[in-house]
Amino acid sequence: MTSPREPKDQNNLMFAVALSILVLMGWQYFFARPELQNEHARQEFNKKIEAQNKDGSSETPPNVASTPVAPPSTDAPTGAQAPATAPVSREAALQGSQRLKIETPSLEGSIDLKGGRLDDLVLMKYRETVDPNSARVILLSPSGSPEPYFAEYGWVPQSGSAVKVPTRDSLWTVESGTRLTPETPVTLMWDNGGGLVFHRTVSVDNDYMFKIKDEIENKTQAEVTLLPYARVHRSGHPPSQAFYVLHEGLVGVSGDHGLQEFTFADALKSGVPTTFDNVTGGWLGITDKYWATALVPEQSEPYRAMYSALKARDPAGKDAFQTDYLRGALSVPAGLRKGVEGHLFAGAKQASLIDGYENALGILRFDRMIDWGWFYFITRPLFRLMEFINGLVHNFGITILILTVLVKAAFYPLANKQYESMARMKKLQPEMQRIKEQYKDDTQRQQKEIFELYRTQKINPLAGCWPILLQIPVFFALYKVLFVTIDMRHAPFFGWIHDLSAPDPTSLFNLFGLLPFDSPTFLHIGVWPLIMGVTMWMQMQLNPPQPDPIQQQIFQWMPVVFTFMLASFPAGLVIYWAWSNTLSILQQVRINKKNGAEVHLLDNIKRTFRPLLRLFGAGSGPGK
Repeated sequence: MTSPREPKDQNNLMFAVALSILVLMGWQYFFARPELQNEHARQEFNKKIEAQNKDGSSETPPNVASTPVAPPSTDAPTGAQAPATAPVSREAALQGSQRLKIETPSLEGSIDLKGGRLDDLVLMKYRETVDPNSARVILLSPSGSPEPYFAEYGWVPQSGSAVKVPTRDSLWTVESGTRLTPETPVTLMWDNGGGLVFHRTVSVDNDYMFKIKDEIENKTQAEVTLLPYARVHRSGHPPSQAFYVLHEGLVGVSGDHGLQEFTFADALKSGVPTTFDNVTGGWLGITDKYWATALVPEQSEPYRAMYSALKARDPAGKDAFQTDYLRGALSVPAGLRKGVEGHLFAGAKQASLIDGYENALGILRFDRMIDWGWFYFITRPLFRLMEFINGLVHNFGITILILTVLVKAAFYPLANKQYESMARMKKLQPEMQRIKEQYKDDTQRQQKEIFELYRTQKINPLAGCWPILLQIPVFFALYKVLFVTIDMRHAPFFGWIHDLSAPDPTSLFNLFGLLPFDSPTFLHIGVWPLIMGVTMWMQMQLNPPQPDPIQQQIFQWMPVVFTFMLASFPAGLVIYWAWSNTLSILQQVRINKKNGAEVHLLDNIKRTFRPLLRLFGAGSGPGK
């Protein structure tokens, strides 16, 4: 037998579903690694430090893996070294060393001959703001500048070996080439004075992929064994988007261990390096929202990967972050020349380029450099569909409108059934009102009769939530596409929307720019969020009212909550939501008319805002 509580339970469920929308929006905001794991790693690291202190060693633990595939090194380069002098301007730091110029259609910069580092890169196709005269985006900067960020390749001798290898202070000479371009690779050389000559050949494509080939020419009478390493180092706290749904920090795919993500804050909080031994395949680096620098070792050779951070030792210093790999030992017989190869990605995270590199170079899961999120299986196909549409219309705003129509068309049959159920439910409002009046003193009997009415008429009381629930996966996927893909960066729409990946720049609280002040961030409600809120409210008026007055009031004011909540979201996402609401309204009005359940929106507006109208005297007349 049906319980009399079931109608109320159904209503409570509707309320829970509405709240779950907000819960889903904050789902990724509170995802973190278990603190227990961090604490265990911290304790193990402290034990190692204490053991070193007992031995009288005060040297900072090396940041290149100290237990590699081959025997460990005692002269590994440290990854968090602050410059010995106070930082100077980036331009001054560049002028203070000998350099070899880099020129490609996508990059400009230079290689520092001191240390042979890639530490100066400017992205020629991207600017800091939508202003075409704004500065170009700077990716890498040299040591000694305010924000050092560089990639370094080198060699480490085996434990106990006295072989002299190039260091960060070694001055390389140019063996061939006058500048690095896609057509002209360059080769650097360094002689250790003891019979070993180190050669480094650097090449680059038209976009953002470098190829580094490090070789050892052994002119001695004995075999020499060294370990190749590579690292990406960054000092200071990079500007962050401060969104938990977007990963910025250390990132990589470490073979079978899969995707690794460490935010800058998490890496510092842990206090210990995270290492993976005997890894084959993958990549590792440091990522911002739109840019990344990533090491790509040979995919068939084992290596040890490490992700680490070192907190500044003094208030004036900078925290440092690093990803690095150390490969197994390479033995070079007397009189021979042997080496290793690796790749370095340094540039914009353009999806088509990254997919191309993954396929061409066989890089394991290189596409995960872009943070596609939990709905990866929806986000990627959705992005590819948007790319196809945009290739036809050449405007991502129009693309969003067309995509919305396609999404609505895909859900049209199911939505039609739900809207028809809602229309029948709305048509029963007079009968429901009669039941309420007949059993106004018996709430349980009232609910039982209403539930029985739903059952006999084959009406689902949850039908009003389905249109919103159906959009949630697409909403999240589109949010990811708009927020993390560089294709949306600075993509204009019409009118005042010059960047679909940024919030609507207008604000209700300064009358959309008519008043000479900027409204606070939490009161920044633009035109498109207002349009979205109005369309959402209109759509809710087409739904049957809830039996519980409190729940009905909550549903009535949900559009206001969503207007404030979505005001800070990318404009493209708000445009999608508003357009989707509009299409839903047209579809629902048509079905309501077909089923004889028309809605008078003006009456609903007066009923909802009657207290406000009375306050201003607009609703005080007779019959109001």
